[in-house]
Amino acid sequence: MGGITYIKTYQGWSYLASVLDLSLKQVVGWALSKHPNAQLSKDALQSAVSRHQPNTNKLMFHSDQGVQYCANMFTQYCNSKNIIQSMSRRGNCWGNAVMEHFLEVSRLKD
Repeated sequence: MGGITYIKTYQGWSYLASVLDLSLKQVVGWALSKHPNAQLSKDALQSAVSRHQPNTNKLMFHSDQGVQYCANMFTQYCNSKNIIQSMSRRGNCWGNAVMEHFLEVSRLKD
């Protein structure tokens, strides 16, 4: 499951793409960038795949319908690894609720 959030830094805004493994209930991949683009999403998924080396054949990756996840670069990477893409319906906040909750909690300050 993937998602992107923004983080305010001293140098301006940065974007964090995270990949959650719902069976492990932990972050398994991430990437940070100044731009919330398809490369950022791809880097986060590549990070998860390289760190955990799962059998990607028929592995499912769920996200919202953001342009980062619909981009050719991202879908081609998924296809090359036999990763099945799943996306929430447009306007359905429940489809990606676990990731949205994680991203909201990760931005909270003590």
